[in-house]
Amino acid sequence: MSLYIHQQKSWPEFRWDQEAILKPLSDVRNRQGRLFGRMESLGFELRAEALLETLTEDVLKSSEIEGEILDKGQVRSSIAKRLGMDVGGTEEADRNVDGVVEMMLDATQRYAEPLTQERLFGWHASLFPTGHSGMSKITVAAWRPADVDPMQVVSGYYGKQKVHFEAPGGALLEAEMDRFLKWFNGDDRMEPVLKSAIAHLWFVTIHPFEDGNGRIARAIADMALARSENSPQRFYSMSAQIRVERKRCYDVLEATQKGDLTIDAWLAWFLECLLRAIDGAEDILGAVLTKARFWERLAGQPLSDRQRTMINRLLDGFEGKLTSGKWAVITKTSPDTALRDITDLVERGILVKEPGGGRSTSYALAGIAYGV
Repeated sequence: MSLYIHQQKSWPEFRWDQEAILKPLSDVRNRQGRLFGRMESLGFELRAEALLETLTEDVLKSSEIEGEILDKGQVRSSIAKRLGMDVGGTEEADRNVDGVVEMMLDATQRYAEPLTQERLFGWHASLFPTGHSGMSKITVAAWRPADVDPMQVVSGYYGKQKVHFEAPGGALLEAEMDRFLKWFNGDDRMEPVLKSAIAHLWFVTIHPFEDGNGRIARAIADMALARSENSPQRFYSMSAQIRVERKRCYDVLEATQKGDLTIDAWLAWFLECLLRAIDGAEDILGAVLTKARFWERLAGQPLSDRQRTMINRLLDGFEGKLTSGKWAVITKTSPDTALRDITDLVERGILVKEPGGGRSTSYALAGIAYGV
């Protein structure tokens, strides 16, 4: 028996118990429809805000799975700019952030278009605009070189990495990817949610690039999910849920790679994870509604652009404590101006001083400072 599934003679003829997946697959489809219907009832502005929140979370968590922490403000700004959304107080995103956003939006907004080698190479180039992964120079916008050692798929920090499986050699990649792309673009009768799960597994198994395979695999899965809903609007983040379940994901992936092309465990995990991702949309919806209600309370109140920007930052989940010093840095103003802005909002009951204080006073939004 071969060590890995891609080495077996019947590769890639995946097998699974059709009866076993009927209920979870039906549950997913039912939840997708219910969520989409609920979001449709919100109205354009709230739906756009929910879309922006979901896409921002998706980009952040997909990168976080790979150990890369992106700036939330930059991600949000980059997405809003590309979708033509006016969110005010936008930040200039660096090219690494823009690259991840471009890939994700291309996958989900142009979901109906064929997935091609050229398109994948474009995604890869967007992820690695400098031609480097960290400090290491890598091959960009091309498959892994044929003359290097077989690629090991690992997780964990450097020095404590765990090898999950070994991908096909570079000399096989052209044929492997041709076969994958023909299947993905094929006009078959496979249920698109099921196709998303298999596409994720299949692409990760091939691991055609020197780096970025996980993010691209998740983008391909999202593309298939968008096809399943026939809509570019994303109101749940599979990447965010995978981030929560990362260890379980790697465990199931490793067991599947060392199996016999029977992928019941992978499909079960994927569908369960997807159900939990859809349930997680309630958190995003709750945050959007809280934000909308807060701005309704402020209707008619005179606010400067700086104050509006910082209120939105707090509503979007400000990291750490907001101090006058941080206010000054973010709004690019003087400490005295920052303190006047804050004092004005405190006097009007929009901001409150947080308990504790210490050497540096911090502030929060009144009424929702503690999740109210």
